[in-house]
Amino acid sequence: MRDTTVLISGASIAGPALAYWLHRHGFTPTVVERATAVREGGYKLDVRGAALDVLDRMDLLEAARAAATDMRTGTIVDAEGKTLAVMDADLTGGRADGDVELMRGDLARILHDATRDDTEYLFGDSIASLTQHPHGVEVTFDSGTTRTFGLVIGADGLHSHTRRLVFGDETPYIRHLGHHIAIHTAPNHLGLDRREMIHPAPGRTALTYSTAGDTNAKAMYLFASPATPYDHRDTAHQKRLLAEAFTGARWEVPTLLAAAQDAPDFYFDSISQVVMDHWSRDRVALVGDAAYGPSPASGQGTSLSLVGAYVLAGELAAADGDHTVGYAAYEQRMRPFAEANQALAENNLKGMVMGSAALIWFQTRMLRLMPRIPGGRRMIARIADGIHRAATAIEIPDYSAAGNLRAGRTASDMNAAAAHNVPATYQARL
Repeated sequence: MRDTTVLISGASIAGPALAYWLHRHGFTPTVVERATAVREGGYKLDVRGAALDVLDRMDLLEAARAAATDMRTGTIVDAEGKTLAVMDADLTGGRADGDVELMRGDLARILHDATRDDTEYLFGDSIASLTQHPHGVEVTFDSGTTRTFGLVIGADGLHSHTRRLVFGDETPYIRHLGHHIAIHTAPNHLGLDRREMIHPAPGRTALTYSTAGDTNAKAMYLFASPATPYDHRDTAHQKRLLAEAFTGARWEVPTLLAAAQDAPDFYFDSISQVVMDHWSRDRVALVGDAAYGPSPASGQGTSLSLVGAYVLAGELAAADGDHTVGYAAYEQRMRPFAEANQALAENNLKGMVMGSAALIWFQTRMLRLMPRIPGGRRMIARIADGIHRAATAIEIPDYSAAGNLRAGRTASDMNAAAAHNVPATYQARL
């Protein structure tokens, strides 16, 4: 009988989503997370296309909609705070057809709440070493505990520790897109209410927004820069790099940068993609950003994580737990979808950070005029069309009857699972 225990590294989005589906298919998941609890806060993110279907199949779509940011407008301002253009928030985010925008921390909480009764969570710990054997993976944790699992899945992000342990240094797999990003909580000193204010300058953009129900605001910074070596855990150094990149910036940028110094949730990283020839090695596989991170510029990292978790668990179940078959089928189904969504990033970056004052002038003028000119609204709609095509560029099967792993479950377990089954005709839009 196959060992159906699975260790998942990472408790953000892909990890808990994978745990949910693995449990539904009869596996026994354990999630290990370096943080001491579910990470709250973070930035706003979008769930689109096939990922909406995945959340619906989890009975979590309504919970996600209830936590929506309810953003209303995005306003572009100059260095003096003068309004240059006002856009609908969905246009700013390229959303259409029921896409959901919510905070990363809210989605992480929703997924954790849906899995905590059926999944073992090991918070405040991490994988120290992995040793693969013919019939399992021996894992030693930072805490000193050693356990053996049938499979190990890395769902631990762009700088995946699991990937480093199994595939080596990350350098060959990270494709830097020539920009960096920083995000943190800040006082809502502008009194924003579901509004976003954006200040573009040549080579760098700063913005701040406040979402529904949040008395604080978020500050975000994007800037062009080469790959820069830094310690991912040294936030003091990261804050210095950010301050240097925005030296001389005007508008509200100095006030926002001052708030960054004491922000408890400061995040800084390169805008990069993960590109790998293979997402698994023996019994260890990768999912989400660890395998095919599309970068924040794509707007599709969360959707890829949700769909990837669904497909990986489903293909393992369809293969009756045979990882050699399940991993290969997962990659075959997911790779075209991942590549289609990664392709969005570079074009999106051109509109997020512009290289000259002339480009900024042209963009803001077009955004101001398009709603008023004949055919202008169709032009606006095309901005979201490309994102929508990529977000729906996969047909996700119904795995509800996959494999024989349920054979040892009780009748009540089977009845509960059957109650959540989705008809085979329920497939992602193409």
